[in-house]
Amino acid sequence: MAWDRNQMAARAAQELQDGWYVNLGIGIPTLVSNYIPEGIEVTLQSENGMLGMGPFPYEGAEDADLINAGKQTITELPQTSFFDSAQSFAMIRGGKIAMAILGAMEVAENGDLANWMIPKKLVKGMGGAMDLVAGVGRVVVIMDHTSKHGDSKLLKECTLPLTGQKVVDRIITNLGVFDVVEGGLKLVEMADGVSRADIDAATEATLVN
Repeated sequence: MAWDRNQMAARAAQELQDGWYVNLGIGIPTLVSNYIPEGIEVTLQSENGMLGMGPFPYEGAEDADLINAGKQTITELPQTSFFDSAQSFAMIRGGKIAMAILGAMEVAENGDLANWMIPKKLVKGMGGAMDLVAGVGRVVVIMDHTSKHGDSKLLKECTLPLTGQKVVDRIITNLGVFDVVEGGLKLVEMADGVSRADIDAATEATLVN
């Protein structure tokens, strides 16, 4: 069986290291905060001006002024700090953020990332994604392996407008974990019940043994 969204997020949480400053993208990546391993202390940064995000609030306890970059209500911690977007992006562009965990629509076998625009559909802009992939130390992508039509999202070349070129380090899909290496993607781990044949059939990108 393929991993569900929460299992994908839990697997991504294993990528965290103690003391890191980490940015979580919109969608599945926001769930990673629910699975931070015991003994690991990470500081979550949001590009809209918050360092040290707390967990999602309980229903009825939301504060409309406390939101992440995806406009979801969140909570603050005793050590939380707030600042303007210019300072937030200075952290990102200055290489202060160790890792970004982002969603994607397509990833190419050379690490190209497309995650901000589908042509002819209304979009508000690329947000902080282009700065993140250029400025952070490591980029991990979480996404479904195939589209709702069954087409692979791990491609030889991206077809959608790029967020960044050769920026992705690791990809976690509902079928497994892949590293971007010379010549293509290396299969690191398979979801329980998923076979290599399943992955081969669902992947357009070159798989390197």
